[in-house]
Amino acid sequence: MTSIIDAPRTEAQPATPGEPSTRRYLMCPPTYFTVEYSINPWMNPDQPVDVELAMAQWQRLRDTYQQLGHTVDEIEPQRGLPDMVFAANSGTVIDGRVLGARFRADERAPEAEYYRRWFVEQGYREVVMPEAVNEAEGDFVWTGGLLLAGYGFRTDKAAHDEAQEVLGVPVVSLRLTDPRYYHLDTALFVLNDDPVRPRIAYFPDAFSAGSRRVLRRLFPDAVLASAADAACLGLNGVSDGEHVVLPVEATELAEQLRARGYQVLPVDISELRKAGGGPKCCTLELRAARTSDNHV
Repeated sequence: MTSIIDAPRTEAQPATPGEPSTRRYLMCPPTYFTVEYSINPWMNPDQPVDVELAMAQWQRLRDTYQQLGHTVDEIEPQRGLPDMVFAANSGTVIDGRVLGARFRADERAPEAEYYRRWFVEQGYREVVMPEAVNEAEGDFVWTGGLLLAGYGFRTDKAAHDEAQEVLGVPVVSLRLTDPRYYHLDTALFVLNDDPVRPRIAYFPDAFSAGSRRVLRRLFPDAVLASAADAACLGLNGVSDGEHVVLPVEATELAEQLRARGYQVLPVDISELRKAGGGPKCCTLELRAARTSDNHV
């Protein structure tokens, strides 16, 4: 059986990907996953949830990362916190500094402390909990040189200033206007986090007119997703610079990426999408400090 690592490469076209890099991710098993409340348009408590299927899909996603050579850490899930599986909302980690989360919905608020404890127990020395509402990598996307920061639904715009102060990186604010794409990571993701020439994919209609102009100026060679791909949370992807993990339904986006030389790895995460989640929602990237005294 051919592994995903041995899959044939598509001949590269202009705007080709960069070299892949080994990543470290934090994930949380969906042991207690369910949809018992509604805090985004995807959630319907009347729709049945198959926890076993959700776990199998999550395990396949984790295994995909590990087969690519990435490290996956896991945090213990907590009973009564069904959305804890969406680890991307738990913190933003850049150069070993951690800006924690402060959730807008009361139902998710306790998650922040469990994740904070995990960071401290793992030896992170700089862990700052926010004052403004901040749903972490749900609305903060690191391009390698800029922190793209979403607002309009879940993260306060004041959190953008706080992120710049805590993380010490430049922040670009982007206004989301479609409630289906309530977090930035449902409408945009980074394909290559090269600090000099990052590349992204995004769905223009999820943003205000001014934010679309900003994105066109910053990323003139971005991959633009269709409405169909956005509607299956196809922009909730994860890339290591060469391999791109996407929801299996995002077929048009997958073809665009293959044409540019990326290796696309489709995953079925349909059960977790019932809560408005995809591959990226389940995946928090742990970006280590660049100094020689790296402690994580």
